[in-house]
Amino acid sequence: MTRESKKRPTWDEYFIEIAKVVSTRATCMRRFYGAVIVRNNIIISTGFNGSPRGEVNCIDTGRCIREELKIPKGERYELCVAVHAEQNAIINGDPVKMRGASIYVAGFNADGSLASGLPCLLCKRMIRNALINKFVYLNEEGEMVTCKWAPEQKDWLMV
Repeated sequence: MTRESKKRPTWDEYFIEIAKVVSTRATCMRRFYGAVIVRNNIIISTGFNGSPRGEVNCIDTGRCIREELKIPKGERYELCVAVHAEQNAIINGDPVKMRGASIYVAGFNADGSLASGLPCLLCKRMIRNALINKFVYLNEEGEMVTCKWAPEQKDWLMV
């Protein structure tokens, strides 16, 4: 393959691919998420879902309370010991650099199939509180979805 025949990825495609790689570090038994915070096409921070620093990971104990109780995705997060990928990326980043940034999120189910990277309500609030203006995620079909903060509606809108 020559350089001329190779399709160069867009910046969004590039950062989503990096989020996929970051997800390989996740320590949750159910799903593996990766997040990348970017401003002016420069990576500010990354994060993956897993137990807080210094605590035992679910994949190491072989036990997931939410799985044992058969709790569906998106419910009863307070029972989970993991910190979400978006939250870890925000915690790891410089708050000054996050203003006006974008966050990219990709996720996979334990069987390797794509999981929706749509941030949960709490993560959306944290993303907004970090003054991040855009999030891009992969849905279950592998399509990139972009949402931007709309101050006039005080809500995230798909673009």
